[in-house]
Amino acid sequence: MPLLFFTAIMINWMMVTPLTAAEKITNPNPSAERSSSIPQMQTIGIIGGVSWVSSLEYYRLMNQMVRNKLGGLNSAQILMYSIEFGEFARQERLADKGDWKPLRKIMIDAAQRLKNGGADFIVIASNTMNSSAEDIEKTVNIPVLHIADATGKKIKEQGLSSVILLGTKYTMESKFYRDRLENKYGLKVILPNQAEREYINTVIFDELCAEKINKESKQHFIQIINRLVKENHAEGVILGCTEIPLLIKQEDVSIPVFDTTAIHAEAAVTYSLSK
Repeated sequence: MPLLFFTAIMINWMMVTPLTAAEKITNPNPSAERSSSIPQMQTIGIIGGVSWVSSLEYYRLMNQMVRNKLGGLNSAQILMYSIEFGEFARQERLADKGDWKPLRKIMIDAAQRLKNGGADFIVIASNTMNSSAEDIEKTVNIPVLHIADATGKKIKEQGLSSVILLGTKYTMESKFYRDRLENKYGLKVILPNQAEREYINTVIFDELCAEKINKESKQHFIQIINRLVKENHAEGVILGCTEIPLLIKQEDVSIPVFDTTAIHAEAAVTYSLSK
């Protein structure tokens, strides 16, 4: 059965403070005078909808970050392509047992649409689907900011060497994420046990992606983190699914929490404003 997808493109152009009546009189062509004070942004292309709950956070965070950096009514310049998550999610949650060929085809198609729409680079609003980053760069020929790179850099900045990785079953068990952290950033990656991985995967797809926040699930996640800190001497924890930050906050645990959604959004904003 073919996978269906729905396009939701949001273009959020930078705004400037309205002119006063006096400015309008003294400067009949104010855009030319003001243009030099407005930073040149690269357009951020977001592959979202996987799930839309975390995509909403990406959009909010990026715009808040640009506003905080530039002030006033400035906001991020964004194109978003939102994938329909129904059948996509069913295959993704099966991890290695899922049919990933059509998923990767959808990801490449989404990236091509963003490039055609004017995106200068891409962020994939999903830890799991960053497994498609290299395929996208090779096929579509557009830069992709890998979420594991942004996260690895943040962890190294804090001088940590061992971290817990929480995420979908695919993210925790596949090599695309762990190998990048271990080989590129010299980190020791600690995983929950198999039963815990199954539980975390179920909570992500049945609760968090459906915008359901349960206290019992939160406590269970905290217990898993605390066990790994005690038994494996973990120094930090990666919230390696972009929905987990909706459930777990820094104040919930004693070790540093790495919110991959916020980290990835910050990397995108920095990249957008740096060119």
